[in-house]
Amino acid sequence: MLGPIALGAAPLGNLYARVADDDAVAVVRAARTAGIRYFDTAPHYGNGLSEHRTGWALRDVPRADYVLSSKVGRLLIPDGNAPRDQNSYVGVLPFRQRYDYTYDGTRRSIDDSLQRLGVSRLDIVYIHDIDRAAHGDAQAERFRDAMNGAIPALAELKREGAIAGYGLGVNDWRVCVDALAHADLDFLLLAGRYTLLDQSALPELLPECERRGVRIVLGGPYNSGILATGAHPAGGSVPYFNYAPASADIVAKVTRIEAICAAYSVPLRAAALQFPRAHPAVATVLVGARTITEIEQNVALANVLIPAEFWRALKHERLLPGDAPLPVGSRP
Repeated sequence: MLGPIALGAAPLGNLYARVADDDAVAVVRAARTAGIRYFDTAPHYGNGLSEHRTGWALRDVPRADYVLSSKVGRLLIPDGNAPRDQNSYVGVLPFRQRYDYTYDGTRRSIDDSLQRLGVSRLDIVYIHDIDRAAHGDAQAERFRDAMNGAIPALAELKREGAIAGYGLGVNDWRVCVDALAHADLDFLLLAGRYTLLDQSALPELLPECERRGVRIVLGGPYNSGILATGAHPAGGSVPYFNYAPASADIVAKVTRIEAICAAYSVPLRAAALQFPRAHPAVATVLVGARTITEIEQNVALANVLIPAEFWRALKHERLLPGDAPLPVGSRP
């Protein structure tokens, strides 16, 4: 039921820019109309704003008709003096975030999310951001908290039938490998590490997931921008890769990919959405949207017919690894 693409609701928490309440709700509803059935959100996204909006948009939809995931690891502490702009989100709700990966913190986080979403259960729960990029020198301690606290709590909830599965939601494939050495996980929401541009998860993590039946929800298929805008965005703006201005090497590589796209009349964004799905460990591609137009475009791009010769050309030019599974082309 996850489908070829899913809706990531980070933009609906006002990531980088405000989205009106009615517009956010309309985006979720348009996604359902377009056939999307899996929705992912998190307390982090606008300090609960994304969860409120996602839940409101789905309030009249039978709960069995969609898959819903959220995340644990951050508790929201009420604070009327909290900044309205936090963690790259603008106009957030009046809370401060506190990391908590303990057993009790995990149970509390889920209860809070259920309240904000207005639902009685989550299908999937991800332990959010336990990599070094989020915690620096404290990462080892946070990781231990998650393995000794959050994992037992989530395993218990799964045994009780309260959730269907659990895993990690991270940007670093290495922490996924570390977690799999400690726990049996159902899902990994991995952002940006198995894309048309970055296949760093391919040699080690993806084969282990395939062997153990762990399903990958691939987030960040556009690598935070450059695979959507191209190497030279319109208006002369700077292309972004992994939340920062792209390096010259990355720009050069995307320029080469775009040249092959042009030769085969393949939209860059279509290739970016379809490439990850060819790997048997990848269950779906999670893509954010802040407008109905973006939803409609993403659904259309995910279904563009791309010739097999295009994918083979990328491999021939060593823009994809030789062992990367390729989508099956079917356009005459």
